Amino acid sequence: MCSDFKDRLNIYTAIFDTLVRRDLHGTFVPQLAESWEVSDSGRHWRFSLRPDVTFHNEEGMTAEDVVANLKRACSPEVGGELGTEGVWASYLGEATYTIVDDFTFEMQLTQPMADLCELLMAIPILPKSVLGDMPDVFVGSGPYRLGGYSADSVLLEPFLECVTREASAEEPITIKAEPDEQKRLDALNNGEAQLVTNLSAQMAGQLASVDMELSHESNLCVAFLINCSAGPGTDKALRQALNYAVNVDRLIQQARGGGALPLNGPLTPLHFGCDPRVRPYSYDPDKARELVAQAKAAGFDGKLAIDIPMTLPDESPLLGQLIQEDLAAVGLEVTLHHFDDRPAYAHMVKAKEIHDVCCFDSSPLSTYRVLREKVNSDVAGPWWQGYSNPEVNKLLDQAAATIDDKERQAVYREAYGMMHDDAPWIFLYRPINFFGVALECPDVQISPEGILRFEERE
Repeated sequence: MCSDFKDRLNIYTAIFDTLVRRDLHGTFVPQLAESWEVSDSGRHWRFSLRPDVTFHNEEGMTAEDVVANLKRACSPEVGGELGTEGVWASYLGEATYTIVDDFTFEMQLTQPMADLCELLMAIPILPKSVLGDMPDVFVGSGPYRLGGYSADSVLLEPFLECVTREASAEEPITIKAEPDEQKRLDALNNGEAQLVTNLSAQMAGQLASVDMELSHESNLCVAFLINCSAGPGTDKALRQALNYAVNVDRLIQQARGGGALPLNGPLTPLHFGCDPRVRPYSYDPDKARELVAQAKAAGFDGKLAIDIPMTLPDESPLLGQLIQEDLAAVGLEVTLHHFDDRPAYAHMVKAKEIHDVCCFDSSPLSTYRVLREKVNSDVAGPWWQGYSNPEVNKLLDQAAATIDDKERQAVYREAYGMMHDDAPWIFLYRPINFFGVALECPDVQISPEGILRFEERE
């Protein structure tokens, strides 16, 4: 399953390994793969695997296991979360594989894919022998094996034969589901939990003195996608007006308690292709009024319809209300349409049936995926909403065929400035994730999404 839910991934990454992973600096390093090579065309990849990997069922890993999992990820049987079914097939569905020997295989792609590692880091590898039993079997090669689970609890037991991580697991971990934030915080302060996740900025400030606050900047983008296919969103100047009209700092304070940072485009600084030199849109209602007036002079009636999910992001209803107020201040009449069924909402966006604007979040830590699925009009991916710039498309195709990392990043950054200027989204913010950790807790390791920031409370 393609998933970007942090809580689910915390469990998956403890149990399963992937071919490659990121280090704390965002560089791809080996995990199940020992090394890899790619042709100048970006179409042919060769992977050498670790020969010493043992799965939790005591089987040794071979190239056949890896290839079987990569093929299975593209199978129609494999579902997805919130409309993501079929994502891997859209990238790797036509790939062909050659098993050279037990620990070497090759991939032949139908299109250049210099960012292939961004996909492979998200596809877990299981023994080929258990794939037919899915989804009831959870057998990986990671530092923990599944010890048991219920509707609201997962037990992870150390797997001492794990060879893919720097440190061995020593103690079992119980992960419990607690939807109430106050109860999570109470569990930490009462000594019932050693680590709690998904705290708001306000709750993180209430940690008792025996605890430590841990925070890191998320790769999640919270934004409003603009319908660029029809209606007022086809006007670039009006799209810019929407960005000038929205007071992002006010949204961050009221909707996130200050726990977020403004976006300067469709990516975060944790993304390989983000250009940090691009300045976010400033809050400039006068400039917005000027651009709105121009649009009205050209026949725009000043009305907008905005779609709002009730969850994911959970602050969506409040964001809709605040943005409605900001847009009214520059002469726009906004109607909000609320949707309770989040999966149905995702499928509505995927079907490109939104009104003029819709609240959405973008979660993959992959420049290639975000821009291919949401921006490139030649692909017209699942979350693309009609934005089209042939120059941007050309640069994205060039990036996909550029193997050298520095050169590819420079191409992405050139396209990034264009995307910012074209304003296909109302760029809002990237959240800061807050955790609480007991000081007496053993070393805490968190899958890297960027540089972690530890702040011990006095």
